[in-house]
Amino acid sequence: MKVGLFIPCYVDALYPQVGVASYKLLKALGVDVDYPLNQTCCGQPQSNAGFEEMAVEHAEHFEQLFAEYDYVVGPSASCAAFVRLNYPRLLHGKHECTSAGKIMDIVEFLHDVLKVKKLPGVFPHVVSIHNSCHGVRELGLSTPSERNEDPVSKIRDLLDMVEGITVKEPERPDECCGFGGMFSVEESEVSVRMGENKLRRHMETGAEFITGPDSSCLMHMQGIARKNDSPIKFIHIVEIMAAGL
Repeated sequence: MKVGLFIPCYVDALYPQVGVASYKLLKALGVDVDYPLNQTCCGQPQSNAGFEEMAVEHAEHFEQLFAEYDYVVGPSASCAAFVRLNYPRLLHGKHECTSAGKIMDIVEFLHDVLKVKKLPGVFPHVVSIHNSCHGVRELGLSTPSERNEDPVSKIRDLLDMVEGITVKEPERPDECCGFGGMFSVEESEVSVRMGENKLRRHMETGAEFITGPDSSCLMHMQGIARKNDSPIKFIHIVEIMAAGL
């Protein structure tokens, strides 16, 4: 299978190390992965802000750019969910949408498609898992134990394969951090309070790091942590899985 690596715009601009780690990890696992140039935003910010016509233009470009690949994989549950759930609607009446059927967050790709049993990462630290809303509610990356008799966590399954790691989960593990894209701008005071509450629960686990599949959520909590001089650190899950490569 041929895999196209999709790097979301905010990862490219603010956390390029996450994109590099994604490429290195996929190559280390024997995946035939390519990074097509001329990538742009998937259109999620525009659509969420009410400018869906702008998002259609991005969807058309995305479709053309990744047409030749069997899977499109990216380190972002949020963007993967947007493409999968919204592109068919945005492109309805124009042509058949192919991207929605092959887009995957890197966590679900490793867990569900590659079914990896071993990862190269070595990370001798205590980490707390942050379950981003899109990952939980739209991609099914986890069904936290507090509300399910038979909990599932693809994130934890993968992290447990990393040598030296100690994995924790906060109280109320499926609670939103308050980022929500435009929500953090339009309702900033509510967003910050939600982030403070979430950050406190993560820190109560005794973790050194907070990790998850979305740099956007981690960025939101990192800003709050820095403002309050909190010592906890942040790292994308793919950086942990690729540590040492």
